Amino acid sequence: MTEQPPTAGARTAEYRIEDLAHLSGATVRTIRAYQDRGLLPRPERRGRANVYGDTHLARLRQIADLLDRGYTLASIKELLEAWDAGRDLGGVLGLVAEIDGPWTDEEASLISRTELDAAFGGSPDETALAEAVELGVLERIPGRDDEFLVPSPQELAVAAELHSAGVPLTAISGHLREVRGQVEHIAARFLDFTTEHVFQQFLDHPPTEAEAAEAATLVRRLRPLAQQTIDAELARAMRTLATRYLRHHLSEALPAEARRPTGTAAGPGAGAADGTGAAAGAGAGAGSVPTPRAASGLPPAPLPAPGTVADPRTAAASMAGPTTGPETVLLPAEAVQAVRDLVGTENTAAFIAAAAHREVQARTMDALAAGGTGTSSEIGIGAARGTASAGGAGSP
Repeated sequence: MTEQPPTAGARTAEYRIEDLAHLSGATVRTIRAYQDRGLLPRPERRGRANVYGDTHLARLRQIADLLDRGYTLASIKELLEAWDAGRDLGGVLGLVAEIDGPWTDEEASLISRTELDAAFGGSPDETALAEAVELGVLERIPGRDDEFLVPSPQELAVAAELHSAGVPLTAISGHLREVRGQVEHIAARFLDFTTEHVFQQFLDHPPTEAEAAEAATLVRRLRPLAQQTIDAELARAMRTLATRYLRHHLSEALPAEARRPTGTAAGPGAGAADGTGAAAGAGAGAGSVPTPRAASGLPPAPLPAPGTVADPRTAAASMAGPTTGPETVLLPAEAVQAVRDLVGTENTAAFIAAAAHREVQARTMDALAAGGTGTSSEIGIGAARGTASAGGAGSP
C-alpha cells in the first residue's frame, strides 16, 4: 500500500470532481461522502472550482481495495490515519491478505446448463436451480444464462450422487442448510479457541509491523488444522454411528426370523439345510450366514441355536451344552445385504461374528456390574445365548 510521489519536474495532474469519479470508479456523491468522513483530503480551491490531484485518485483506489477485502469505512479511516502518521501498513495488509486467502485447495469450475441438467436426471428444475443459487452452490455469470460458476465442484458432485441414489433435491438442499449451520458453529468455535490461545496477544493493541508479520505466519500454519480436525472427527463419528445404526436395525429385524429353528423352512420356497450346515434354498425374506470359527482371529464364542433373548443373569441355568463346528443362523436378506454394503462380501461373516462377540462381552460386563450371582463363565455363556438369539448384533 504505497503512493508514488510525482517525479521532479513532472506536471501534477489536476481533475474536476467528475473526472476523478470517472477515473476512480466512485460516484461524485461517494467522493463527497468520503471527504465529509475524513477519508479523503479536501481538494485545492482555485477560485470557484475545486481541484483534485493524483493523491486523491490514489486514495480512492486504496479505499476501494480495502472495501473489497472486507474492511468497514471506520476501520479504513483508522488504517489511513496510521499510514498518514508514518506507520508502514505492509505487515497489517499482509495479515489481511493471509486471512482473506483461500481456505481450501479446491478450485472453482464452470458448468453449462446442459451439463447441470444431465447431472441431475436430465430434466430442468427451475425451483431447485434457484435454491442452489441462493445457497451459493451455483453462481450466475452476468450475461451468460446458460453457464454457472461452481465454487465447490466437490459439493455439487456430492449433491448429484445423492440425487442419483434417490434423494430428492428438496431434501438435499434442506440437509445442506442444516449442515451449513452446524459447520459455521464449529468454525466460530475454532476461531474463538485460536483467538483466545494464539491471537489475543496481537489484538489488545495496534500490532507493530513485526507482530503483524508473525500473526500472518501463524494464520498460514493454523489454516489447515480446522479441516484436518473435522475430517478426523467426522470419520470417527461415522464409523461409530454406522456400527450403532447397523446393530439397531439388525436387532429390530432379527427376532421373528431368529425364533425359527435352524434348518427349517423360512417361508414358501425355503429348502432344508444340507449336510454341510449351509441353508439351501432360503426363502426370499431371509439370508443364511454360516458363523465362522475364529474367522477374524477373535476368541471362539460358540453361538447356540436361535431362541428368545435371554437375560444374561439367568440364561446360564437354561442353557444346554455348547455346540461345536459351524452352525447356520438365518438372517433377513436385507440385514445381510446391509452388512455386505458396509464391509464387503468377503468380510460379511467375520463382521457378524465379531459383532456377536462384542455383544457377548458387553452383556457380560452389564451382568457383572449389576451384581449377577453366577460365575463369570456362566454369565458369558448366558450372554452368548442371548446374543445369538438376536442375530449376533442386537442391543440389550
